[in-house]
Order: sequence, then structure tokens, then C-alpha cells
Amino acid sequence: MDSRLVSVTALGWAIAALAAPAAAQSASDLQAPATEQTGDEQQASADDRNSGLKEIVVTAEKREENLQKVPAAATALTGDDLDKKAVERVADLQYAAPSLSITDQGLTQSVNIRGIGLSSGSPAVSNGVATYYDNIFQPPILTTGLFYDIGTIEVLRGPQGTFVGSNSTGGAIFINTANPSLSGVSGYAKASYGNYDALGGEGAVNVPLSSTLAVRAAGTFQRRDSYFTDIGPYDNHPDRLNEKAGRLSVLFQPAKFRAVAKVEWVDRNTGGFAYRPIEGTTFAYDRQPDIRTLTYNAPTKVHERGFQSSLEMRYEFDGGVVLRSVSGYVNKRMNNLYDMDAAMTQLTPTPQNPAPASATQTQDQFVREREWVQEVNIISPTDGAFNWIVGGYFQKNKIDVAIQQTSSNPIAFNPADPTDIQIGQNKTTTGVFAQAGYKILPELELQVGGRYSHFKADSAGSVVIGNGSPFFPPGGLQVADLGGSHGDGRFTGKVGLNWTPDEDNLVYAFAARGYKPGGSNGATSGFRPETVWDYEAGWKSSFLDNHVRTQVGAFYMQYKDFQIDSIEPSTGQGGVHNVANATIKGLEAQVQAKIGGFGFDGGIAYVDSKLDQFQFVNQRLLPTGLNLGPQCAAGVPSNPPTCFDYGPFTTTAGGGPNLYSPKWSYNFGVQYQADLGSDLTLTPRLNYAYIGARWTNLLFNPVTDYLSGRGLLSALLTLQKGDWTIEGYGTNLTNKKYVSGQFINNEFYGAPREYGVRASVRF
Repeated sequence: MDSRLVSVTALGWAIAALAAPAAAQSASDLQAPATEQTGDEQQASADDRNSGLKEIVVTAEKREENLQKVPAAATALTGDDLDKKAVERVADLQYAAPSLSITDQGLTQSVNIRGIGLSSGSPAVSNGVATYYDNIFQPPILTTGLFYDIGTIEVLRGPQGTFVGSNSTGGAIFINTANPSLSGVSGYAKASYGNYDALGGEGAVNVPLSSTLAVRAAGTFQRRDSYFTDIGPYDNHPDRLNEKAGRLSVLFQPAKFRAVAKVEWVDRNTGGFAYRPIEGTTFAYDRQPDIRTLTYNAPTKVHERGFQSSLEMRYEFDGGVVLRSVSGYVNKRMNNLYDMDAAMTQLTPTPQNPAPASATQTQDQFVREREWVQEVNIISPTDGAFNWIVGGYFQKNKIDVAIQQTSSNPIAFNPADPTDIQIGQNKTTTGVFAQAGYKILPELELQVGGRYSHFKADSAGSVVIGNGSPFFPPGGLQVADLGGSHGDGRFTGKVGLNWTPDEDNLVYAFAARGYKPGGSNGATSGFRPETVWDYEAGWKSSFLDNHVRTQVGAFYMQYKDFQIDSIEPSTGQGGVHNVANATIKGLEAQVQAKIGGFGFDGGIAYVDSKLDQFQFVNQRLLPTGLNLGPQCAAGVPSNPPTCFDYGPFTTTAGGGPNLYSPKWSYNFGVQYQADLGSDLTLTPRLNYAYIGARWTNLLFNPVTDYLSGRGLLSALLTLQKGDWTIEGYGTNLTNKKYVSGQFINNEFYGAPREYGVRASVRF
């Protein structure tokens, strides 16, 4: 084991016996969010320094449950925790939850739990980690928005085959925003300023209109300069941020009925994605010594817009049975303008790349995804020996993609002729599920769950070259058919035993099956569903009168037909293929503690994976033309972009660990709340997170396919008096320079050191 890991882990567990984090807040549906406290509540919290950790309520299994009583590997963060752990977006969750890693890939982020997730921007691919925002499944675009006015965030590890179904072979993330409250007028306002001219604001106000009706309005904005300098002719500002979002929520709760409706709008505008060629690849000669210096020779932009509406309704019958309905609509749009080679060509041609300085490769892309969701549950009470949940689920997605690729590189094929890619796809996901628990003994429960999911996708699309060119037919020449249809279904579920010897301990073991749908790569090619069996055991406990809590677990997962992103020769476009088998095993542990003013929390994960070998096209060795066309028929020579022979570029790879999966990851935070008198407290906090090295390509080339491990340090100093708070913050304090992701021949970089001040007031 790495000596740094040994020392850090030993230090963390030693502090855990003495220290504690700030008290976690309950996030019940009917309460104000954890980010909002009245002055009386804050004073009570300060006076109650010797109390234990407070309960965290989670809802991932359709009920409101104490996290320590849920027989699953999970991490839950309250709204307060997000500031303390420097978590602003989904990507930051990897520094607060073990076994979670998130890798930049431009249009999408590869979200992986235990090495399983999404590593493709193709609309044909389903998520391996399902993300839900206010109970609504999220398409993989526009997942980088700011967190604001949050109740809880729950990260569940391992396949969630019963309650989530077909998109959770790796796990699931549930983001729950704050609900309106009938308890009174309340709210908060927050403003921040930092380096890179970063200016932000956030706030919420809750107003009861009657004894049964309340509304809550929340919003956020953030703007900052780019971390990068583009020395190319267009003076781009990639990664510059201008983001705005707003949410309106309504609670209606007469007697035993409760309805919560929410609508949200997000607008996120940047100057484009910031990346450079990977060292050792075609355009790497133009890399500048400083990773913050870019050399684009084409304009860039990224503009994302999103709208979501949701309605959750509950009715409790006499006897405690609850009828629950969740309805939702999502509309996300994204416009991107890429400099595909991310490099200015050198003035003097080289044998490696004899292109002149004017060469450019660009892509103009539009993506839109709309989604309709309906779920119905019937939920029993849990006060007897037998409890149960049954439900049904429907989801429809409509995806539209339009891409135009151009190249002025004379060594590219048909450089003057644009390539147009059009994709339209309709997906339908349905499922029925049930789970029951029976107490064989007062302390021993048998839990059985099952779900049947069905998936259907119909696609239409094409790759057309030369539209508008006098050398091609009117409308251009179609060189690939991207249409196709696919349908499949699988049974998934869980069988487990939960032993609760006393109120402070839960020991559980289960076997669970997960499933991820297959799909079509085009009119003549498809890929099979992915399935997984997960065997898992864990122990959750509380010690020292609930001043210390721990969660430990072990897992072993067997995958069949594991899905991998790779070039599809029949179309010449990105596609998905199946690896025969994969195995993943590991250990996870978490701890939280609170003793007086001291606080500590931490987590650690070890994940070991192995993929079978399989054949695929090595995209990094392909010629520099943007579109090469489909595979040529037997005996026909390459004639890009009409057709291309991919045979010489096909290789056998794999046989190593899974992609984007660090073997080791860990995080910890320590703080101390000092009482200065006169209702004034000062709380310094330090956070450290380590994400281990990851492979990004099945060839396992240590030069081009490897992301080094990184450790990031952040700090927070909080001065609080009553309802007023002022904070100094810093992230990546050592200003570590690191690669945060790769896409084909380009790589992305993490944020530099950031620091600033935040001021807030609650009422």
C-alpha cells in the first residue's frame, strides 16, 4: 500500500476517536433544508456542543429512513455539508464519497461508481450511474450545474436493480432540493467573491400562504474569468463561466394529502471546453509548457439550457398505507463549437504532420433531449413484522443531434466538403417492481425485491458529405445510415438479510442483480444488454452514545457483456461494443464523529477490477480526417469519406483494469468550533481528498492513456454570529496541476487554486 495512504488513513482514524463534523441535519420532506436555520436553532446548536451526531434522513428507497438503518452502501450530504466539503457541482462529489470518480470528457462527464458508469457521449448509450434530481432521472447532458438550496444528496453504490432499474449497474445519485415549509417565513441570502474575478450569489425565501399552502423561491448565479489563456487568433475564453438558475416550489398539504410541485430553469454559458492535445499524439507538437495556455485556431463556445418540472403527490390512507405519484418533464439543450484538434499548426511542416499553419478542424454541434417521467408507488408502513412497496415506472426520451464537421487541413480527406451528422432517437423505458421485508425474528429481517424492466429505442439518422458542394449530388452524399431499432428487457432484484442486534448496529448481506439496456450503433450493428450480479456485506454502527458513526462494507461484482465505447466500423462513427466479462471487487469504509466542538469525517475505498480482452479500432492511430466513412466492402480500397478499411487499425486490447476506475480513493475533513462568547463562533476546517490513478483507454499506454492520481487540499474559516456568517474559503490550496479527463486525442485539466470570501444571512 502507498505509504502516503497508510499515514493519512492512520491519522484519520486516530482523529476519528477524538473529533467530529458539524451536526448533520435531518432532511425530511416536510422540513426546511439543512442550509437554513433560525437564530434560535443556531443558538440551541451552539449550546448543545456535547450532543451526538444528528440523524440524516434519506429517501432513495421511497421512504423517509435513517441512513444508518438502510441496508445499502451509501453516502449522504446535507446542504451544510456541501459548503464544508467544497462541493459545488456533481464533479465535486468524488471528493466526498468513496468509490465515486468523475472524469471530464467534454460534452459529457464519465460518472463512475466502483468503476462502472457512463463513458460515452452517444445517445444510444444508457447511464451506468443513474442521477435523479428531485426524483426525475437526468439525461447525461447539462449535469454540471451549480448546487443551490439543497436538502440532501445521496450517493448509493452498487446496482440498484429494484428501485431504480435499468440505468444503475454502477449505482445512483439522488439530488433532493429543499421543499417548501408551512412552519413560517424563512430564507437565506449568500454572496461571494474570489480570484479569477469570481462573483456569485444565492438565496431562497419560504412563505406560507395559509395553513395548507406554502411557496419557496430559490436562485443562484455565478460568473468568473477563464482559468486559461488562448494565444490563437480568435482570442477565445474557454471555461469562462456565466451561469444562472432559478427554482419555484409549491407545497399543498391538506389533511393526509401532500403535493410538491417544482419548476426550474438553468442557463449556463462558457467560452467552450478547455483542452490540449495529449502528449505523444498527432498534434502534441503545439503544446505550450504551461497547461493554462491554449492554442486554438478556431472559435469555441458552449451554451447549455435546461428546464425541469416535477410533481410529487402522496396520500396516506387509514392504516398508514401511502399512495405516491411522481411526474416530471425535462428539456435540455446544448450548443457547442469545438476546435477539434485544439492546436495551431506549426509554421514549418514536419514529417509527422505536414500541414500548414492555416489548418483547422471544427465541429458545430446541437444536442437536445426531452424526457417525460411517471412513477406510481404504494408504500406500506414499517411498524409491523411485514412491510412492502410496489410500483410502476414509465419514461420516454426524445433525442435530437445535429453535427456539422469541417476541415481546412489539406492532409485531411475531402477538406473542403463538410460532413453533416443527423441523429433522432426515441427511447421508452418501463418497469414494474416490488420489495418486501419480513422479520423472521425481532432483530432479523429477510428482504426480497424484484423488478422487470423493458427498453425500446428507435433511431433515424445519417452521415452526409458534400452538402452544397458542386462535386456531390444535391443535398450531399449519404455515406452511413445511423438508423436502427432495439428492444430488450431483464429481471433484476435483490435478496438480503438484515440483522439489527441493537439500536446502534446493523449488519446486512445481500445478492443483487443490475441491468443496463443494449442498443443499436446503426442500421446493421448493435450491442447487447449489460448485466451484473453484486454480492455485498456491510456493517453500520454507532459508538460513544452516538458521537461516532461508522459504515464498512465489502463487495464482489460479476459483469456479463460489459459495454465499452469504441468506433463502429459499419458507420465510421462512435459506437458501443460488448466485452465478454468483467469482475470488480473491493472494500469501503466511512466514519463521522462529533465530540464537543471537534468534528471529523472520512471515507476510503479500494476497488480492484479486471476486464476480458476484446478487439476494437484504435482511434488514436486513424488518419486525421474528421470523417473516414464506413468500412469498405471486401476488395474495395479505402476512399474516405465514402469508405475506409479499419482492418489495419483493429487491435486486441483489454485484459487489465476497468477504465476511469481508481484503485484507491479516500477523503477526510477535520474542524473545530470555538465559542468566542456573545453568540460568536469561529470554525476552521480542512479537507483532503485523494483520487487514485485511472486508465482511459484499453490499450493501457502509460503515456497517452493514463491519468495520474491527485490529492487536493481545501480549507474553510467560518465566523458566525447569530444569523450572520462570513467565510473565507480556498480550494486546491497547493495549486496542483492535473489532468481531469481525456477525449480521443485531447485532455482536460482541473481547476487551479481558488480562494475568496462568502457572506450570508438567514432569517
